[in-house]
Amino acid sequence: MITRDSELANKRVVIASNRLPVSVSRKNGRLGISPSVGGLATGLSSFHRGSDGLWVGWPGINPGDTQNKLELEETLKKDYNCFPVYLTATDLKKYYHGFSNRTLWPLFHYFSTYATYDSSEWATYKKVNQMFCNRLLEVIRPGDIIWVHDYHLLLLPDMLRREVPDAIIGFFLHIPFPSMEIFRYLPWREDILQGMLGADLIGFHTYDYTRHFLSCVLRILGKEQVYGQLIVENRTVNVDTFPMGIDTDKFSTAASSPAVIKERELLDERLKPEKIILSVDRLDFTKGIPERLRAFELFLERYPEWHRKITYVMLCVPSRTKVREYQLLKSEIDELVGKINGRFDTPGWLPILYMYRSLPFEELVSLYSAADLALVTPLRDGMNLVAKEYLASQIDNPKGALVLSETAGAAAELGEAIVVNPNDINMMAEAIARGLSISEKDKKKRIESMTDRIKKYDIFQWTEDFLNQLCQTRDRQEHNRQFFLAEKERKEMQSDYNKAGKRLFLLDYDGTLMSLAGKPELAQPDSEIYSILSSLAGNPANTVVLISGRDSGTLTDWLGGAGVGMVAEHGTWIREADGHEWQLTNKGLSAGWKENVYPLLEMFSVRTPGSFIEEKSYALVWHYRKAEPELGNLRSKELVDALYDMLAGTDLQVLQGSKVVEIKPAGVNKGRAALHWLEKDAAWDFILAMGDDWTDEDTFSVLPDWSWTIKVGFAPFTGARFLLDSPAKARKLLKTLEEL
Repeated sequence: MITRDSELANKRVVIASNRLPVSVSRKNGRLGISPSVGGLATGLSSFHRGSDGLWVGWPGINPGDTQNKLELEETLKKDYNCFPVYLTATDLKKYYHGFSNRTLWPLFHYFSTYATYDSSEWATYKKVNQMFCNRLLEVIRPGDIIWVHDYHLLLLPDMLRREVPDAIIGFFLHIPFPSMEIFRYLPWREDILQGMLGADLIGFHTYDYTRHFLSCVLRILGKEQVYGQLIVENRTVNVDTFPMGIDTDKFSTAASSPAVIKERELLDERLKPEKIILSVDRLDFTKGIPERLRAFELFLERYPEWHRKITYVMLCVPSRTKVREYQLLKSEIDELVGKINGRFDTPGWLPILYMYRSLPFEELVSLYSAADLALVTPLRDGMNLVAKEYLASQIDNPKGALVLSETAGAAAELGEAIVVNPNDINMMAEAIARGLSISEKDKKKRIESMTDRIKKYDIFQWTEDFLNQLCQTRDRQEHNRQFFLAEKERKEMQSDYNKAGKRLFLLDYDGTLMSLAGKPELAQPDSEIYSILSSLAGNPANTVVLISGRDSGTLTDWLGGAGVGMVAEHGTWIREADGHEWQLTNKGLSAGWKENVYPLLEMFSVRTPGSFIEEKSYALVWHYRKAEPELGNLRSKELVDALYDMLAGTDLQVLQGSKVVEIKPAGVNKGRAALHWLEKDAAWDFILAMGDDWTDEDTFSVLPDWSWTIKVGFAPFTGARFLLDSPAKARKLLKTLEEL
C-alpha cells in the first residue's frame, strides 16, 4: 500500500487506459477473467490493487447482449474496481489496429514509412476517445484525479476538460514522443497536441521526449513554455519527466520463492550450459529482434570458444498476429533462428532456445534470475520495463550483466549497463562477448548500482511522484487564478470606472491589443481596435495613451486620428492627443552609435533565416519571430551576450521583448514616458495599464498601487496585479468599459 501526502490521500484516482488490468475471454461459452499482459497493465496493476480508485478501459471482449454486459460490468466493478468500455469489431479495427497502431505507434517510434494516414480511422479514433470520455463522466465525482494513459487516448484530456472544466487531469505517454521533424508528418498534429494539453500535468519517461513535445507545441501551436509550464486558456499546464518504475519487491521476492527456485532448477537441468543469455520481447518491429539475431550470429562466428558454453533463450510474446507486417516479421525471425541453429548446432547443443509464447510469472522470473546476460536492444522504446524486471530479479543474487539499447528510455537511468547502438551489429556482437566475460566483481558492482536506483524509484514512488506533482500543479493553478481578472474584479473595475472623474489609460499595442504578427507591418489595427480607442478617447473624462515600441511614423499613420496620446520607440518619442508634433523625451539623444552596432545585427540576421532588422530613429531592433523557434532563441542569447560585450561602458541598453532584441539609449523606457502624463495631472482617480512583455514592466512600476495593471499573456514574474490570457480578452475588457 502506498503512502500519500495529506492532500492526495483524500482524493480518489480514476485511471483511464486502452486496456483494463484484467482481460475478459470467452471459453466454452463462459466468460473468464485473467490479468492483462502488457507493460502498462502490469506496471500500474500493483498501484491499482493498493488503492481505492477505479480503472476505465476495454475488457478485451464485447459480451454481446445487454444482460451479459450488465453482469460482466457488475463483476468487474465489485471484484476489480474496473469499469468497461465496450468496443465493436469496427471500433477495434479502425481505432486500435488502425489509427493507434498503424499511425501513432510507428510514427512515434520513428518508423515513419510504416505509418498510414486514413481519415476514417482518425474519425473512429476520435469517436472511441469520446466513448471513453462519456464513460468517465458516468463514474467520476468531484475531487477525483483522472489519470489518462498512453497514445490510444491522446484526445481524451481535452474532451474531459470541455465537459468538466475544473477536473484534475493528468496524462502520461508510455511510448516515445518524436521530434518535430517526425511529428509534423501527422495530418492531425494540432488536434493531438490540443488533446494532450487538456491535462494539468503531462508526463514522459525521458527528458528527450519532454523536450520534443514542448518543441512541437512551440512550433505548431506557437505556445511558449517557461520552466516546463504553458498557459492554455487561463490554465497552467505543467510538462515534466517521470521515468516509470516497476514493483521491485514483487520480482525480488519471487526470485527467492520456492516456486521460482524449482523452475530455475528445471531450467538448469534442461539447458546445462555454463552461461544463459536471455531476451524477452513482444513481437514488434520496434524491438530490434532481427538485428539482435544477426548480432548473435556474428558473435558465434567471432567467438567459437563460446560454442556449447552458452544458450540464448529468446522469449517472444505474440502480438497483433493478424496484422500482415507482424506476420512477415514473425517469418523473418523464424528463418533467422532456423538459419543460426542449423549453422552452429552440434549434438547436444542448440544455440538458440526460441519460445514464441508468453510465460507464467514464476517461469519468467526464473529466466530473469538464471540469466547471466540479458539483451534488451529495441530500435526505439519508450522505457522498456524488461530491463528493470531483469535487474529486480537479480537483487538477492547479482550474477548477470545487461546489454541495453541507447534508444530505450531505460538507458537514461541505467548507465552502468553495456549501452549499445541497436543498429550496429558489430557493436552488439562485441557487447555480448564483453557481457559474458565481465568479472564477477564488476558485474556485482554494476547490478547493485542499478538495482539500488530502481528500488528507490519503483512503481509506487513513480505513481506518487506524478500524482503529487499533479496536485501541486493544481495548487499553482489556484494560486494563479486569483491573478486572472475574474468576474468579481471586472465588476469592481467597472464600479471604479463609473465613480472616477479623471481616468488614464496606458495601453501597449503589439501583443496587448493586437496579436503578434510575423512581420511588424502585418499587425495594422482593425476597425474594432480603432473604434474602441476612439470611443474611449472621446469621453471627456478619459485620457488614452498608446505606449508602444513602434516608430512614430507608423503610429501616426495607423492611429493618428483616434484622438489618443502616443509614445513611440519604447519611450523615445511622445505626442499629446491634441498635438500634431512628436517630441523627444531626451533632447540629448544621438543615433551615431547605430553604424557600429548594425553590422553585428546584420551578421546574426544572415545566420538566422527568417530574422530581420528594423531601424528606428534612435533604436535598432532585431526581430526573430519568423525564425525557426529554437534557433531564434539560441541566436538571441548569443546576440545579447555579444551586445553586452560591445556596449559595456556606453550609455546604450539592450532590451529583450517578445521575439525581439532592441538596442537604444539608456534611461529611455515606457515608465519614464508614462510619468509625463502622471506628473501632468495629480487628480487621476482611475488608471488602467495593460502590456504583454518586459518593456511594459517599466510602466507598471511607476504607477500607484491602486492602479488597475494587467499583464496580457503568460507571465511567471510580473509587477502587474492581474493577468489576461490574450489580446482578444484585453479588447473585450476595454469594450466593456467603453460601453458603460
